[in-house]
Amino acid sequence: MVTLKDVAAACGVSPTTVSNILNGKSKASEETIRRVMEMVKKIDYRPNYMAKGLRTQRTRTVAIIAEDINQFTTPYVIGAVMNGLEQQGYRTILENLRMYERWRDTWYESESALSSMLHPALSACRAYNVDGVVYIAGHARKIYSIPEDFDIPVVMTYAYAVSDHIPSIVIDDEQGAYEVMKYLLEKGHRKIAIVTGRGDNIHTQLRIKGVIKAMYEYDCTYNPYLTTEGNWNRVDARNALSKLHIEDQGVTAVFTMNDEMAAGAYDVIEDAGLKVGEDISVIGFDNASIAQYFRPGLTTTTLPLLQIGAKAAELLGRILANEDGALMDNQTYYFPCTFVERASVKDIS
Repeated sequence: MVTLKDVAAACGVSPTTVSNILNGKSKASEETIRRVMEMVKKIDYRPNYMAKGLRTQRTRTVAIIAEDINQFTTPYVIGAVMNGLEQQGYRTILENLRMYERWRDTWYESESALSSMLHPALSACRAYNVDGVVYIAGHARKIYSIPEDFDIPVVMTYAYAVSDHIPSIVIDDEQGAYEVMKYLLEKGHRKIAIVTGRGDNIHTQLRIKGVIKAMYEYDCTYNPYLTTEGNWNRVDARNALSKLHIEDQGVTAVFTMNDEMAAGAYDVIEDAGLKVGEDISVIGFDNASIAQYFRPGLTTTTLPLLQIGAKAAELLGRILANEDGALMDNQTYYFPCTFVERASVKDIS
């Protein structure tokens, strides 16, 4: 392995001079700087960041811990976090807990399952001497598993940290659902079926609050008998919605709390011999990649995943730069969704 001393010897300068040049702190002549940088490139010198970290207690490395990179929201957040940190001069390492792969959807409320995978990852972060951690949840909920004595700064994304020292960056679910319902109401819809995720889920609970808020403002009564659980997937949504017999109840629109469940709504409407966007409107949530391929195209709302990742990188960078000690509290940052209008909702006003 080529060392800093090798670069210095090849250039006829001291190791300190090379170190200062590489860190942008040198007062050497332009000719010396040029010669050193050319030699660094020629002999492919790479700094030993682990050794440097042991000396300075800073490695300019951040760990990204993802609950599962196969969760459709996670890659977007990871990419934005990496981009933001790289712009600040940090490198990243990725720890994938593979929670969905290991336990499918049975681990959400199991702190023991999460801890069994998370605590070894946190120990690895200490061993790598990382400067900070960005945690990317696969499912919004309160997370208790990060120990209070964990001494590396952490920023939580897509879930809510319970620790007093961890800020959280999340989707504004309530406002997103409010905007969806407001859109339907302004289009003249009043009898609206709603397909939720699991009832004990934070996304579901906050989106229901947004729905009720919009209906109240438009003097429209929320009907719980037109609300059913679709468990976030197409098959369960289709089965649950079928039991409501929406075609016989005068329902003019269906709001599903993700786009996969919207596919189940399309199935039910088409099975009844009706047309989506004509006889019954459908609106989703997430703007997943499948949404644009629905026929008719699905009106939905885009999750602010890139914004969440960018904010996590920016916030952690400020914490590590010690710009504002108050950033280390458990403040929650909410990011709005973006509405996407396609052809699945009819104006009946």
